[in-house]
Amino acid sequence: MGECPHSQSTLLNNRLIRKKYKVKPNLIPNFSPQGVGRRYAHVVLRKADIDLTKRAGELTEDEVERVITIMQNPRQYKIPDWFLNRQKDVKDGKYSQVLANGLDNKLREDLERLKKIRAHRGLRHFWGLRVRGQHTKTTGRRGRTVGVSKKK
Repeated sequence: MGECPHSQSTLLNNRLIRKKYKVKPNLIPNFSPQGVGRRYAHVVLRKADIDLTKRAGELTEDEVERVITIMQNPRQYKIPDWFLNRQKDVKDGKYSQVLANGLDNKLREDLERLKKIRAHRGLRHFWGLRVRGQHTKTTGRRGRTVGVSKKK
């Protein structure tokens, strides 16, 4: 368990977690890094054999290390491929769980690739329009306004 400047908090994957909260899966997404949702947190805690009613401050160093290693290497602990948030990566074709800053980087890389190859989705992102087929006639009227000219 990482030492942190706050006596009532602990570090897990460079993220402060308050010791008083239970390590219950419905609380982990609020305090864990991006890329760890409620279901993924539940599976990780089950694979690490951690009691879900324990509080974060009661976790030992060994338990915290197990959680971190399972979060970083989910396929070694038999977490199914369909559960991971990065499936069939475009560059290497691997399955992985991307966490924290890596998630932002991967998203940015994907959007840059789409813009570079001039894909429809990439162009819509570039223009700031809706990407997933929503109507744009009446909703989403934000950004630059078109002025109305007066009659002379």
